[in-house]
Amino acid sequence: MSRPLILAGDIGGTHTRLALVEVHDGRLTLASEATVPSRDHASLEEIVEAFVAKAGQKLSHAGFGIAGPVRDGQVDATNLPWHVHARSLATRLGLAEVTVVNDLEANAYGLAVLDAGDLVTLQAGRPDPQGNAAVIAAGTGLGEAGLVWVGRRRHPFATEGGHADFAPTDETQVDLYRHLAREHGHVSIERVLSGPGLYAIYRFLRDTGRGEEPEGLAEALRRGEPPAVITETALSGRSPLSVQALDVFVRVYGAEAGNLALRTMATAGVYLGGGIAPRILPKLREPAFLDAFRAKGRLQALLAAMPVHVVLNDQAALLGAARCVALRAGLVE
Repeated sequence: MSRPLILAGDIGGTHTRLALVEVHDGRLTLASEATVPSRDHASLEEIVEAFVAKAGQKLSHAGFGIAGPVRDGQVDATNLPWHVHARSLATRLGLAEVTVVNDLEANAYGLAVLDAGDLVTLQAGRPDPQGNAAVIAAGTGLGEAGLVWVGRRRHPFATEGGHADFAPTDETQVDLYRHLAREHGHVSIERVLSGPGLYAIYRFLRDTGRGEEPEGLAEALRRGEPPAVITETALSGRSPLSVQALDVFVRVYGAEAGNLALRTMATAGVYLGGGIAPRILPKLREPAFLDAFRAKGRLQALLAAMPVHVVLNDQAALLGAARCVALRAGLVE
């Protein structure tokens, strides 16, 4: 009998990642993988059909993690002009059913397949083996999810916490909030804690006279991806203004991770996923992140006991989408 073959997808505002995942003896193994720019395509169906045709293999199941609020197997992607419908995908793929979940829910499923080498620990804490956990991931947008302990394992659940309000914690952040409110009206935490958010912080600091833009940096920002340029010039120390922007970003990240930890009572751990955290690891290891994470008044000791990890494996969401499908189909436990 042939092994079950799952088509898994991690669908973000910047990239769409697809993989064929084999299931054998309760383990998931990536058989092939491809990454394409999301905005180069009119729909997820277009990308999926091309990938499956090239692979030329018979699928048994399929599942996708997509950035956006999923209801009844449907989602309007948050940072893409796509409407994704599970039944439409199933018809295109010739399958009885396709699973569609929020991308951070997929990330949360992926935690179960990570090895110790896939994580960097920022705070060891005192983990509760049967406690809840949480995932927060800044990238093109901001995603948050939780995992609640039920019986023998943790069950992930999606949230749209990235679209909740930004809560400033110091005078600079209050001024940042006012600056963004004039531009956007509602200021979600995603407006600040994301790739575009880092650029928004930088522009706020520059435009309000809190720092000078070094010669040549304006041109680099025009030519490249601003969040990447700001991150590189901050970590290298070549731009004090970029350093300021990344410092604000890291403090906001710590504070929001702490907020999520409290909301989910994440005594088993808080995990930083997404593309940004691994790139700014040197900054996350500085005191500012954990200081902001723990700064919750009377509950500071509770936060200090919660483990905090950075997820280095960029396949976590992809494997998580496959694991979600495999669990629902009874292929793994």
